[in-house]
Formats: sequence, C-alpha cells, structure tokens
Amino acid sequence: MILVIGGTTEGRMAAQTLDAAGTLFHYSTKGNIQDVELCNGVRICGGMDSAAMGEFCRRNGISLIVDAAHPFAQGVHATVDAVSGELSLPVIRYEREFPMRDKRIIWCSSFDDAVGKLNNGKITSLLALTGVNTIPKLRGYWSRKGNLCHFRVLDRDESRELAAKAGFPGNRLLYLKDEAITLEGEKEFIAKISPEAVITKESGESGFFKEKVEAAFACGAKVFAVQRPALPESFVPVYGPVGLRMEVERLVPGFFPLRIGLTTGSTATAAVRGALRRLLHGEECRSVFVVLPQGERVRMPLKGSGTTDDGAWGCATKYGGDDPDATNGYDIIAQVKLNDTEEVRFFAGEGVGTVTLPGLGLEVGGPAINNGPRGMMMRVVEEELPGGGADITISVPGGRELAARTFNPRVGVTGGISIIGTSGVVRPFSKEAFLESISREMDVAKALGVEHLIINSGAKSEQKLKERVGAGVPPQSFIHYGNFIGDAVRMASEHGFGKVTLGIMIGKAVKLAAGNLDTHSKVVTVDKEFVQDVARKAGCNVIPDNFTLARELWKIFGEEDARRFFGAIRELCRQQCSPLLPEGELDVVLVEE
Repeated sequence: MILVIGGTTEGRMAAQTLDAAGTLFHYSTKGNIQDVELCNGVRICGGMDSAAMGEFCRRNGISLIVDAAHPFAQGVHATVDAVSGELSLPVIRYEREFPMRDKRIIWCSSFDDAVGKLNNGKITSLLALTGVNTIPKLRGYWSRKGNLCHFRVLDRDESRELAAKAGFPGNRLLYLKDEAITLEGEKEFIAKISPEAVITKESGESGFFKEKVEAAFACGAKVFAVQRPALPESFVPVYGPVGLRMEVERLVPGFFPLRIGLTTGSTATAAVRGALRRLLHGEECRSVFVVLPQGERVRMPLKGSGTTDDGAWGCATKYGGDDPDATNGYDIIAQVKLNDTEEVRFFAGEGVGTVTLPGLGLEVGGPAINNGPRGMMMRVVEEELPGGGADITISVPGGRELAARTFNPRVGVTGGISIIGTSGVVRPFSKEAFLESISREMDVAKALGVEHLIINSGAKSEQKLKERVGAGVPPQSFIHYGNFIGDAVRMASEHGFGKVTLGIMIGKAVKLAAGNLDTHSKVVTVDKEFVQDVARKAGCNVIPDNFTLARELWKIFGEEDARRFFGAIRELCRQQCSPLLPEGELDVVLVEE
C-alpha cells in the first residue's frame, strides 16, 4: 500500500499516475480544499504528526510514502522522514523543477535572514508573495514603523482569520483572483502597487516563481527570495509521472500491472551524458538525468564510461520494461569527442543502421538516429558544453544481427538498428495486459463522468488532438490504444461511451482502412497496392508509386488529390470501426505529421 502526501499540483499529478494502476492507495491532504477525483485512491483529510502518521502506516500496511507536499512544508517533510526512519519505509519525493538561481535576486537562507536583509537594505515598501502563513515569519519587517508592506493571499475567510490573528492590518491584504498566474498579469498587478521590493519563495515552476521574478524586475522592483529548505538525503527524487511510475515499479513490484521502459533514444542520451561528464569533469557516474521530449527529467543508470585518445565513451543498457522489444537488454555506447564547428554531428557506429531511402525525415547516407533522440542528445551537449560542438558516434554491439529480425531493411535502414523514441518512454505491448490497462483507464474515465472518449496511438497524436479539441477536456478522456484499434473501439462500446474520437496517423490509417484492426508492424505492413487502389477510386490524378513509408503520402498529393485521398482513407477507417460501436457516434481524425 502507498501513502501520498499531497495538497499540491505535484500531489494531484502523483495521485492521477497511481490511480491509473487500478490498485488501492491513500491520498492525504491537510484540508479538503483541493479537488482531486480518484477511483482507486482513498482520500484522507487532516494533518498528521509523526505518531499519527506512524500509526496510520502500521494499520494500513503502508510500504512506500510519496512526499508531494509543498517545498516549504518543512514540518511535513520532517514528519515523513521520522516515520520512514522508524518503520524503514522508502520515500519518493515528487519534486518540482526549479530554474537556475538568478544572480540578480537577493537570496535569503531563511525568513529571519530575509527580515535582516530587508531592514539592512532600508527597504520601506514591500510586496510579499510568500503566502498568508508567512505573515508571522516576516513580522520583524512589517511591524517596524515606517515600513509599508502588502501581502497577497488567497481570497478566503481562513486567510483573513490568520492575518488578523497575527495582527496584520486587513487593509494591506491583496487577493489572488486567479491561481493560474501569467507574466503579463503579474506585471499589471505589481505595477499597481509599485513596491520598492518584492519578496517571494523559491517555489519552482509550478509555483510560478519565474513569472513573479520577471514581472518584479520589469516593474523596477528589487527581488528577495527565500531559498527552499533542503530535503532529507534518503528521499528519492522524481520529477514527473514517468519517474514516479518507474520508482514505484521498483519499490512496490506489482502495483502497476505492467512495467514501462525507456527507448533506445533515451538510453543513447544517457550514454552521451555519461561520456561528457567523464570527458569534461573526469566523473564516472553511476546514473545520470535524461530530459524526455515532454520536459520531464528521469534518472537512468549507466553501465560504465571511460576515455579514448580523442574523447570519451559512455554505456547504458536498454530497459524496455514489460514490452517484448527486441532491443531490450542491449548495450548502447556513445563515443563523444569535441569539435570546433559549434555543431553536434552524429555518426553510426557498430550495430547502428545507415539510411538508404528517403521518407524517414533523415539524410540519406546518414545514421539512423531519429530526430527525437537527436534533439535529446543535442540538449545534453548544450547543457554540459554551452555553445560547444561535439561529434557523437552511437554503437550497439550485436545491432547488425538484431536488425535482420526487424522491418528496418524494408524501410531502407541497413547495417543495424535505428535509434528511435518519440516520447522517450516504452509502453508495454503484451496484448492481454495492455488491453487490461486500457479497460482500467476507461473505468476511470467513466467513473469521472467522461462522455467523449478520445483514443489515439501515443504521445504525439495525443498532443495534436489536445490542440484540436482545446482546453478544458479532462486528461482521463485521452487513452492510448497502441496498435489495438479494434479492441479499443469495442471496449469503448462495452463501457457505454456514446461518443468516441479515433485519432490516427497515416501509417496506421492505411492499415486500418484495409481491414487490419491490429496495426502492429509485426502483424501487418503497408499494402502499396491497396493505397494505389484507394487513390484510383477516389479519382486522384496522381497514383502514388515510389514511396517507402506511408508518411510520404502527405507530400505526394496536390491539394485536391489530398482532399480526395485522405478523405477516402478516413471514411474507410470509420467504416471498419463503426460496427464495433453500434450504439455510439464515431469520429475519425487523421493526425498529420
């Protein structure tokens, strides 16, 4: 059993991640203000001291604590640390992202330090964005004669009561009307007050720290910031849902039905980081952080690193979780040497393929390293070597033999495997377990009152569909079908969804249109004759012939032919799936790449 200490944005995200597992857990908050919908989580309200939390953990068989409390909730962190030490429980810290500390800011180690620096600096007009609970902590400043201080707080009776209890004048309270803070909104707000200085807490990205600071500087105010307190060293930090899930899978086996993994692109990026740390700093790291395309930092283990005559190398092992991927367990090696071009150049080493045909979006004759992984590795170089250039050679021992068991030769990749990964994450593809996972996600969506289900293949198509439907659609409305399109539509019908939108990219669409409800490349490939037949029947002037991948079809047709051809493919997809949703409305959206 898992206990999540929440009440924050991170707490909500942690709860949603665990809720999707379909396994019981507990979500604890001090109050009941936060609105969190849970299907498999038990909500607990009310603060707990170490004795109460220890008793709760014993009584409920807690084996893991996830601390997702506010960074400045020092009492909560101390309680969690005490209980975890007493009961030998591991703690995952669901951490926020914090920007690099700006040298323009006057940093304070504590609120007492802040009071001293404000008074010594003879600041007489201050806007405090530190929250109502910090009014007593800044008494040494605002109670001094001649100092004018305003506090911005949430517009709640509780806020006014706390301020009055501390003796702070009610007419100096300002109210936060919208918790979704923007830079322009902050500029307008601060300009009206026109303070000499602004004080805030180092609250991270989800605390809108950057927006507050930049707005203050734009209004000509000095900025004081109280540094976030240090956390216990035993806490294991994660920075998003992927990292949380992987740590939960490690610490509480079986909580999730299937384990996720990381792509060859993520693995290669970890190897590049390890090589650069060895080359630039002489470090032999056991693990490194990799930034996934969606922005989350995930820690990955390294197998080793070393130096060469003109550079360094790093090695990481591909971990695919429960996905039966052919590359699982293979070592990926990155050799890195610096260059004087200020560019990052990629080369194919042993076991990495070479591109021989157009259509992959990669240079013919170049290494089969997709653009997503290239971007991840380029980011690593920029972080470790700002403004510098590097030559990166990726190798996969045994990759040449492995590639013979894949479809790489058919798409013009020869001599080895491709380094791929759009999202950086591998979702498990055991059909029975994957469909069970889809069913559980639909259970959650139904329980939350979702009426319009949006099914799609993965991260890229989901992002495109979110842009299409706009804001306000619950995240539980989006469910990935992987390749099991027919099963997903059938299950949507069984769960009673009246409206389903099927988002699909052209590669899967041409397979589905031909009658293949499972579009996995191991099951079916694109039928060129079928594609040509659709184009003829649609009345297209151009009949596609010389194409390697389905995505090339977006560029083959002119405007009128494209309207006819893609319209026909979309209608055929709808016809294939509509019988599986006899009582509902099905819409098919072709997601353009």
